[in-house]
Amino acid sequence: MAVSFKSTMLPMTLAVALSFSAVGTASADALTENFDNGVPFDWTVVNNSEPVGGTSWFTGSPVSLNAHEGAADSYVAANYNAVANAGPISDWLILPTSTYRNGDTLSFFTSTASPSFYADNLEVRFSNVGGTDVGTTASSVGTFGTLLLSINPAENVGAYPESWTRYSVSLSGLTGDTTGAFALRYVLSNGGLNGNASNYVGVDSLSITPAAVTAVPEMETYLMMAAGLGLVGWMRKRKSRAAQVSKAA
Repeated sequence: MAVSFKSTMLPMTLAVALSFSAVGTASADALTENFDNGVPFDWTVVNNSEPVGGTSWFTGSPVSLNAHEGAADSYVAANYNAVANAGPISDWLILPTSTYRNGDTLSFFTSTASPSFYADNLEVRFSNVGGTDVGTTASSVGTFGTLLLSINPAENVGAYPESWTRYSVSLSGLTGDTTGAFALRYVLSNGGLNGNASNYVGVDSLSITPAAVTAVPEMETYLMMAAGLGLVGWMRKRKSRAAQVSKAA
């Protein structure tokens, strides 16, 4: 009589496969922010413009620009009033500190009010220690020394998008899991009501998308795999011997 071990082997093989897939993947916290309530309470605003003006980052105004999506004022903005009269603008919007890895991506939409007769510039910066240290002067960046994006760094009139445009940056060069923070910086060399640059920038539909990171299987997984493979081999041997006995009979 032939002997079959198929029903015994399949559960073990499946268990080995499941033990391997059960090892999860690590990723940074995903984030979606549509600014329905203006500047989020756990984000930090620092205005280092010189001299400091009457506004910093604020809830967007439909008078200047409608939001990319949602209610007309559901975005955040910064404008020429970040500096008083005239001078350098350095107006920061800092995201909460989190854990980041290579490949994590920050995306957002931005636009200036149209028509624009003055230059605008927006930077995306990253700190590999997190926190909110951006220094205390218009030229300082503190721990946010990594410049990931600059939209119109030459401060040319008409070079900043006048309709909602998506930008995206990805992290690279990190040595493993990194405690860090992203920041948006509205920055111009001579802005203000009487300066030669600065108009209005809006930011909407911001998101952080984690990169998938495959974890290395733990030792227990390897042991289960080895045990499973050993059992499969033993089962095959038993099956072969049983077949020989059946044939001889």
